Amino acid sequence: MSTVDKQLEDVRETIDEEVPRGITVSDVTYEGPELVIYTRDPKEFATDGDLVRRLASKLRKRITVRPDPDVLTHPESAEEQIRDLVPDAAAVSDIQFLADTGEVVVRAKEPGRVIGRRGETLREITKATGWTPEVERAPAIDSPTVENVRTFLTQERDDRRDILERVGRQIHRDPMSSEEWVRVTTLGGCKEVGRAAYIISTADSRILVDCGDKPGERTEQPHLDVPEAIGSGATALDAVVLTHAHLDHAALVPLLYENGYDGPIYCTEPTRDLLGLLTLDYIDSATGRSRPYGAEMVREAVKHCIPLGFGDVTDIAPDVKLTLHNAGHVLGSSVVHFHVGDGLYNVAFSGDIHYDNSRLLDGAVNEFPRVETLVLESTYGGRNDYQTDQDDSERKLSERLQDAAEDDGTVLIPTDAVGRPQELLVVIEELMDSDEVPEMPVYLDEMIWEATAVHTSYPEFLRDDIETRLQADDENPFLADQFTPVGDDDERRDLAARDEASVVLSTPGMCTPGPVRTWLATLADDPDNTLVFVDKQARDTLGKRIQDGADSVSLDGESVPLELRVETIDGFSGHADRQGLENFVKTMHPRPEKVLCVDGDRSATQDLSSSLYHDYNLRTFTPENLETFRFM
Repeated sequence: MSTVDKQLEDVRETIDEEVPRGITVSDVTYEGPELVIYTRDPKEFATDGDLVRRLASKLRKRITVRPDPDVLTHPESAEEQIRDLVPDAAAVSDIQFLADTGEVVVRAKEPGRVIGRRGETLREITKATGWTPEVERAPAIDSPTVENVRTFLTQERDDRRDILERVGRQIHRDPMSSEEWVRVTTLGGCKEVGRAAYIISTADSRILVDCGDKPGERTEQPHLDVPEAIGSGATALDAVVLTHAHLDHAALVPLLYENGYDGPIYCTEPTRDLLGLLTLDYIDSATGRSRPYGAEMVREAVKHCIPLGFGDVTDIAPDVKLTLHNAGHVLGSSVVHFHVGDGLYNVAFSGDIHYDNSRLLDGAVNEFPRVETLVLESTYGGRNDYQTDQDDSERKLSERLQDAAEDDGTVLIPTDAVGRPQELLVVIEELMDSDEVPEMPVYLDEMIWEATAVHTSYPEFLRDDIETRLQADDENPFLADQFTPVGDDDERRDLAARDEASVVLSTPGMCTPGPVRTWLATLADDPDNTLVFVDKQARDTLGKRIQDGADSVSLDGESVPLELRVETIDGFSGHADRQGLENFVKTMHPRPEKVLCVDGDRSATQDLSSSLYHDYNLRTFTPENLETFRFM
């Protein structure tokens, strides 16, 4: 008998001792980080609302209870009972039964009303039908991405269950070494913007944090081939943890599966869906040999995702617990916290953070039980990297839109699909609704519209006021009449050639190859038009050359003169500026002993590192790529 089987046998004995007589436990197994209990008496389990909580506390594990298939109410009868139990105000749109797991997926516009106070309605559903309910939110804007991911995972549930069982056995295996140490190895993202990738390793486990590309430089990948990463075989990795779905942090995650990795990806649910959206677009926009992987590898990555909520403490290796916290950067973005060993050491990776509240998101969380080392982004870490505040940024945007209205010009805003455009849409909708800016068409490239639809699927990750507005059709800021998605280059050229005031939000943010270049080619020669940068422009990108004052640019092999105005409004960035980064560390509880400044150019990382050392007496480092730091 393996050690995991023996462990499950002991767990089974504990459960049998704890559950009341009359409740039969037919099987106990691990699925990913969760302990799954199968029972012939799901209704009795549901009757005692505290039973699962008591078992989870005693066993110190996350627990899911599933019924044996042969004790379930027939789906047709069960659906009638579910609709009777759930209030009409929940607006249930679909009910789907998964017989192999005993789960019933209830999709509703108001999922909280399906759940009920403290989960009461969910328990009533199980008591009445035996089925275990899972609740999904029906988005205010139909999202093919969300729908495709959910359908795909349903179709692949057998494979996914096998994956989860294998991952669960790997997590709960016996330690292989009695040594105790913690190391962080930098595979990319050091003294540069992009290709973020880091390994945190112990004597027993190896975990990859992020795996991104470098903007404008698809040939520069993280150093995955070194022994500390997958140079010794992709199966050496226990897990991948993804802070968020932006390509500079996630573009090359599917490449891991191309190279033989078959393990889990831990992230939030919206990050999982956005990973699929953005990486498919990433390879679609590549040509020929520059495609690092195919669509099948994107599907493999999505299939291996294990979504976690903020604050959930989760075992991901025999000696590592993971907790995700809101990073305030984009939908679902996380500060990732690792607790190693039995109180041995704690490391937090900031990913990309926004310290203050934005229009969409609450600011980054910086309170933890313990943190000895912080790996901190430094994108705006330079001594002069201070952004204008939100009110001033919105005022400047208002002025540019008023100018466009007066001149019949177009304001072109290059931006990545996720994060900034949704912030801008909320602001633009408010400016036009209040008549501060005349109404005019706002054209959104399809990627931005689709990412916006994903936002409406996960309003619980947004600020409370935005969540409330998204759930009210007449107040949803993303459903303004002025907002129009645009799908192809011919349509872009036709719209750009019109003599009318308009706004265009187009990808990507640094003007690397993508739809924004089609807009730019048509709009560039008219001084009534304005190009407004709201994102960081990395070195050696087209956006940076334009921002630095180029008179002309090469687009599709032709030299295009730049007659339009060029401005930068930096207060919409999803990154904390220099002051925000310092405040994140200054108010962090507890304050870390060491800080590694990464994900910024050389001067930014050095400036931030020096300031944190002198002002807060911290041990700070500015790593090079392929450095290893041992902390124990």
